[in-house]
Amino acid sequence: MPHNVLPLSTSLGYQIRTTHRYFQRYLQLKIEPHGVTLGMWYFLRVLWQQDGLTQRELSQRVGTMEPTTLTALRSMERKGFIRRERNTEDNRKVNIYLTPEGSALKDELLPLAKQVVDDAAKGISAQDKKKLLKLLTVMQRNLTD
Repeated sequence: MPHNVLPLSTSLGYQIRTTHRYFQRYLQLKIEPHGVTLGMWYFLRVLWQQDGLTQRELSQRVGTMEPTTLTALRSMERKGFIRRERNTEDNRKVNIYLTPEGSALKDELLPLAKQVVDDAAKGISAQDKKKLLKLLTVMQRNLTD
């Protein structure tokens, strides 16, 4: 079998992973001064869309294992961004709610995230961005169907 069947320079997976890592690193630089880690970011994004989810629902939406979720939620609770409440219908479940501080972060942090995306897409036409999003959606579908 030839040694260099899939050079990194032409591997879609490798290039997408590298780009993702650059996005994460740049976003981290923007949000850390606000007391938010990258680990917290993904949970905040989900809770800003739908507050009051259970820990399990949060894990599923963010795509993390429950112990990882629990660690992030404990940090977020210590920072005052969320509060955890036992579910009144099922005592085994814990619902996660944003505090006013956690909710207020949305207006501070989403513009920073938009700036990261805008900076990354500098020099790319609106038409090419639309095409890229469409292509990524096709790849995601191919890998999940």
